[in-house]
Order: sequence, then structure tokens, then C-alpha cells
Amino acid sequence: MMTDLERRAGIFAALADQTRLRIVDLLTLGDLSSSEIGTALDLRSNLIAHHLGVLESAQIIARTRSEFDRRRSYIGLRPEVFTTLAPPSVAPPRRVLFVCTANSARSQLAEAIWRDTSPVAVASAGTRPAEMVNPEATAAAARHGLVIDGDRPPRHLDDVLAEGDLVITVCDDAHERLHHRDDLHWSIRDPARIGTAAAFDATFDALVQRIRAFSSRLVAA
Repeated sequence: MMTDLERRAGIFAALADQTRLRIVDLLTLGDLSSSEIGTALDLRSNLIAHHLGVLESAQIIARTRSEFDRRRSYIGLRPEVFTTLAPPSVAPPRRVLFVCTANSARSQLAEAIWRDTSPVAVASAGTRPAEMVNPEATAAAARHGLVIDGDRPPRHLDDVLAEGDLVITVCDDAHERLHHRDDLHWSIRDPARIGTAAAFDATFDALVQRIRAFSSRLVAA
């Protein structure tokens, strides 16, 4: 029996062709007969037959007979194709712990974004905590409707880390100092080096993209 990984590899291999990608793009909109695909893409029938054969062998498309004209078939995408292409789901951790150097900007923003995105518990910490949260991080969160608790001082990783935490470093310094004691690493640039509102907004946006993509892969264990 074909494994999920083998199925994904077969689909990606079949789609490594511009014409087949164009056919799939058309089929995302609706079912078509082979002649309709040929007309839309200005391709000869023998080429259409070849590409449809590859897509069918990779289990990307399926054919259904017309209820009106039984000599005609319609080609459609298998409904599970795009789900199959996605990487496998991840069992949710007890808690996510975001770590940067100072626990004053990136990890604080990540904590606020995660809390707004996922029901999984979250915390943040630093390898060398600063005395206070960067005011620009607090302002960036506020611009996006989120809150960072500025009254809670940055905390050291050793004081926060608990069994079952999934540690995600969001700065290169923390990742390299931890010597692979983190579980995941996201290389996010330090907005404090520039210090502008635009730099903090860019960091916020980068964290949102990472967090949304990762949290969408968490499923019940």
C-alpha cells in the first residue's frame, strides 16, 4: 500500500510540469471534458490525453460519465488532493514557549499573537532577559488589537520552562546559545535593531504568518 509520503511525492512529481499545472488550475474552478480542456489551453488531443493520464495515475483527477451524453466524461480534481499535499498534522503540546534573547519584543509579540490564535497554552521567556518590555513591541501589539502585559517583567527561560513545553526560539542568538535544546527555530529579525514602528510591524507580520501556519497543523492527539 502506498504511504502518505509516497502519495505526496507522486503528486508533486506529476505537477512538475507547466501544462499539468495549468490543467489543475482550470479544474479548481470546475469539471471539464478533455475536449474543453484542449480548447481552453489550445492543446492537441494527444497531448491532453498524455497529461490527463499522468494526473490520473497520480490520483489527482477522477473521471465521471456524463448523465446526459454517456459518450462524454468529465474530469475533476479528487477532493482530497490538496489536503494530501499538506504536510502531516502535529499533536498539540501542553504549552508553547516562545524564547528570544531579552524576552522584550519578539517572544512577547509571539506570545500575544499565539494567545489570540490558538487555544493551546502559551508563555514566553528569554535567555538574557531585559529589565522591561520594549515599548515599541507593546505599541505594535496594540496597533493590531492585541495586548502585551507591560507590568510583567521579562523572564528567564529557566524560570518558565516546564515539562511538556514546546520551545520555539524566535531569534538566532537564543537558538544558537541553547545548542538545540529548543524544539523549533524561527529566524525572525530583531526589530529593536532598527527601532522604528515599521520594523516592529514587519516582525509582527512575520510572526503572524509563522504562527498561523504552525497552529493550523495542530490536531487533537
